[in-house]
Amino acid sequence: MSPYSVDSPANVFEGASTQSGVSWGAIIAGAAGAASLSLVLLLLGTGLGMSSVSPWAREGASATAIGIATILWLSFTQIAASGLGGYLAGRLRTKWAGVHTDEVYFRDTAHGFLAWAVATLVTAALLSSAVGAILGAGAQAGSAVAGGAATAAVGASAGAASSASQSGTAAGSGPLSYFVDSLFRQDAGTPVSNPSDAGTSTVSASPSQDRTASNAEVTRIFVNSVATGALPPEDTKYVAQVVSQRTGITQQDAEKRVSDVYAKAEAALRDTQAKAKQAADAARKSSAYTALWLVVSMLIGAFIASFAATYGGRRRDL
Repeated sequence: MSPYSVDSPANVFEGASTQSGVSWGAIIAGAAGAASLSLVLLLLGTGLGMSSVSPWAREGASATAIGIATILWLSFTQIAASGLGGYLAGRLRTKWAGVHTDEVYFRDTAHGFLAWAVATLVTAALLSSAVGAILGAGAQAGSAVAGGAATAAVGASAGAASSASQSGTAAGSGPLSYFVDSLFRQDAGTPVSNPSDAGTSTVSASPSQDRTASNAEVTRIFVNSVATGALPPEDTKYVAQVVSQRTGITQQDAEKRVSDVYAKAEAALRDTQAKAKQAADAARKSSAYTALWLVVSMLIGAFIASFAATYGGRRRDL
């Protein structure tokens, strides 16, 4: 038997000791091909997705259709890119002489998996901003649900009221501005009392400044009442006095108007709170589902890359 024969035990031992079982050049080449194709397909999917979204209501694809299409496209991207990378890694690797068939199969599988792993890391580095946005959306949605949207709404109202009182202008942008304005509506032909006639304002204060100050004060009262859950009787009476003075209606009618408007304002803020919670919960679930489907598609890609590498390795050894 020739000492250089493949079947020689000495030759097998020598080859096993001097020849590496990992072809990093083939792995890097396969990873580069997979990462490039993955990036191209992701950009293409983004373009197709943006083209299917319409800024007009009841036009374009629905959110459900876009979500399903995104999942399918991510799966297709992983299959195509991982298959290409695995095949290149298996086809370009070094031919191992005198290695058992099972060992060759294992090495080819490992080459495909390593090519997929390197490509995944490269793609994640290139798309770190997108991955961070997905994870950040879920974290922010969860904190929004835990913190409660009512606090944010009340804080915005308080900020608007404080800004109005400090700037000397009417608070026209806060959530409670509409309801505060509705308190001081007057019927046609109703005489309006001048605040200065009752001695409730200083000589230097103009009627517009009085109205601005009273609007801001009533807004602060409503904000505090919404936060505590009820409008105290003394606040109801005081606000009714201001309304009666501004509109000319009786104290009894003013108290009824205050109660009715406060109930409407509280219901509107509670509805805003419920919608904010629903939106935050929907964002949290969407982020969770997206992350889960990304994991599933990546596992599919790892399997496809390993399988394609074994196929490419067999073609290489023919």
